[in-house]
Amino acid sequence: MIESIVKNGRSSKSAYPFCILIPAWNNLEYLKLCIGSILKNSHFENQLVIIVNEGNDGTLEWVMQQQEVDYVHARQNIGICYGLNIARSLIKSEYVVYVNDDMYLLPDWDLALDREIKSIGHKNFMLSCTMIEPVDTGNSCVVVRDFGRDIRSFDEAALLKEYQGLATSDWNGSAWPPNVVHLDLWDLVGGLSIEFSPGMYSDPDFARKLWETGVRYFKGKGNSLVYHFGSKSTNRIKKNKGRKTFMLKWGISSRTFTQKYLKMGQKFTGYFSTPDTGKLELDSLKNKIKRVKSAW
Repeated sequence: MIESIVKNGRSSKSAYPFCILIPAWNNLEYLKLCIGSILKNSHFENQLVIIVNEGNDGTLEWVMQQQEVDYVHARQNIGICYGLNIARSLIKSEYVVYVNDDMYLLPDWDLALDREIKSIGHKNFMLSCTMIEPVDTGNSCVVVRDFGRDIRSFDEAALLKEYQGLATSDWNGSAWPPNVVHLDLWDLVGGLSIEFSPGMYSDPDFARKLWETGVRYFKGKGNSLVYHFGSKSTNRIKKNKGRKTFMLKWGISSRTFTQKYLKMGQKFTGYFSTPDTGKLELDSLKNKIKRVKSAW
């Protein structure tokens, strides 16, 4: 695998406010829109690192033409976990932001994160932007409003006109991209866990690893907004059994972790405490039974 991977660092500055990692897999038109939104709508000049998986739809050639964009190119699709991890040596920022290529970042998304980071005053946190999605999937962290379900139907003008009115309260349970952590935390837990490759459930696993280090500040910023078209790459891959892997690894389900530990989607209440284990005994028993079943 490693012989088929090339890295090219071309950004001219020695340091940036944020380093944005964007995995891309033959999704050129969405990637162009994503990067265009970052260049147009960011408050700061941030570093861009694109992980080009295959890139045989013209992605590689297009990325190579973007002078200030760093990139990794893998001739085969190495997925999110390997892709983000191999990009580590290109990072020129204290703060790592993971963004999917089917997202459109809205004005001052990074300024809201920067202000929150400064108010926290330490590096033991995980923050997420708030996604606006066209379809209601029951995700309590998401604002539902349809500005288009694909490139052809995307109404950028309407989104830019209305997005400020869609800002919401800050919420508990940051785990999903776009998210940001300090580089020291990224290094401490070793980035994403490759046993979840190509990537399903690597997000809650990453948050769980941060929890193990003592992080208790997981916050979604209601005024840092992105539009998410929804799984334009993940719907095309053969998915790993991440739910089972998470349960076997941590002894609880990802649902228990996100709901009982992170209280995901609830109004932000501050630093978390470890849940009362007595209240989780039934969940633990159920999880043990599931672990036994899943091992067969």
